[in-house]
Amino acid sequence: MNKFVKGAALVSAVAFGTVALAGCGKSNSDSASSKATTVNMYMPGDKPKNYDAMIKRANKEIHKTYKNINLKMNFIGWGDYEQKYNVMVTSGSGYDLAFAQNYTSNALKGAYADMNSELKSGGVANKAYKQVDPAYWKGLKVNGKTYGFPVNANIYAQNMLTFNDEFLKKYNISINDVDSYASMESALAKFHKEKPGVAAFAIGQGFKASPKHMDFPLGNGLPFAIDSSGSSKKIVNVYDTSEMQGILKTLHSYYQKGYIPKDAATSSTQYNLQDNTWFVRQETQGPFDYGDSALITNAGGKKMKSKAITDPYKSSAQSQVAVWTISKTSKHKKEAMQVLNLLNTDKTLLNNITWGLEGTQWNFTDKAKGKIKITNKYKPNTFIGAWMMGNNKNLYTQDSTTEAMIMKRDQSIKDSKTSAALGFNPDTSSLKTEITNLSNVMSKYLDILNTGTADPVPTIKKMDKELKAAGYDKVQKELQKQYDAFLAKQ
Repeated sequence: MNKFVKGAALVSAVAFGTVALAGCGKSNSDSASSKATTVNMYMPGDKPKNYDAMIKRANKEIHKTYKNINLKMNFIGWGDYEQKYNVMVTSGSGYDLAFAQNYTSNALKGAYADMNSELKSGGVANKAYKQVDPAYWKGLKVNGKTYGFPVNANIYAQNMLTFNDEFLKKYNISINDVDSYASMESALAKFHKEKPGVAAFAIGQGFKASPKHMDFPLGNGLPFAIDSSGSSKKIVNVYDTSEMQGILKTLHSYYQKGYIPKDAATSSTQYNLQDNTWFVRQETQGPFDYGDSALITNAGGKKMKSKAITDPYKSSAQSQVAVWTISKTSKHKKEAMQVLNLLNTDKTLLNNITWGLEGTQWNFTDKAKGKIKITNKYKPNTFIGAWMMGNNKNLYTQDSTTEAMIMKRDQSIKDSKTSAALGFNPDTSSLKTEITNLSNVMSKYLDILNTGTADPVPTIKKMDKELKAAGYDKVQKELQKQYDAFLAKQ
């Protein structure tokens, strides 16, 4: 996971009152039967310092419903998770639950158990299923089947330009009219003049520029894009669109003027939220982030102001941000679904994982309303990220999260748009060679284009020639065929 993706994950975690790190350990419970089934759950992250107490309390809660099920959480570091997960999946390991990577491709390979029967009426997870936004289920369908259970949270998200409020006030910089990369130029210029040694636009390796409403059916590491609004039904090379080229020209001019760090295309520099090492950065926010509340909490109270540069669309990409799957070869499929059902319906179970332990990391201020206050023991490595654990509508909230904020959250979800491509999960099994070749080409150009390092027009012309030789036309034709068939069924 590159640092920008991981950073976005951490921010989302805080949106739900957590940090996206977790740990592994041995489950135990005084009331557990010696014949209990252990459900093994695998996820990325580090082991919480209080894991033993956390899992003991979790299993005590699980036993209230399923006395013969124990949960064991197994954690793999962020840097190693994707590789080890892929080995686990391709080897046919009989894990019970795992935090999915490359959901669609692995589903098409037959790696996951089909959940349909357990989600429908009469199934063990039907209660949890009914509480999840329907857009998730549409986004997770692969050949008519559902192979994953999503974390119900930010079904839509927008990319934001997030400004350091301390610098805005200190240098009297206005961002009232900012709604795009181009419209923040005057703010960047003023800041750079005042503080040329601080990154004006803090971006680096892995950064992706964002058109207002584009879906990327194979991920934004490849150029294939779909207009989310549906006004165009053609799958295009996003780098050939006038919108994207305009954005890249703007970023290139910022790079030339020194607003973007000179080593951005190769830099792994961490611009920590809480530090004054940056003026503006790009962040992703969804309804459960409650505006800038998540970022501010994650930065220890440091104030920020964000301006949206993309439109709010429910999309397949958002539906697949956090998905739990069951191995096709698991010996405990039903028990795994029962655990998923509880994680998504039992508030006591979920909140004593995502906030840490009641009485240690937090206490109720109003139990009836689910209001809590964190203690000085609520620190990183004492809880597991809510963005990856269960239905976020069941999370307790601090008093700073008002009912008005919650109502605004829910209304914004209702008002958000649905991407024309929601549910389009193409089968690329016949295109493996071409996609590998295209990925190799893109790896040469993604960073230098998106960070503004390279002049976009000649660079894109060169890139397009290499993409064509790598099989772009074949892949585009097949994706278009599948997308046309998908739209015909809508």
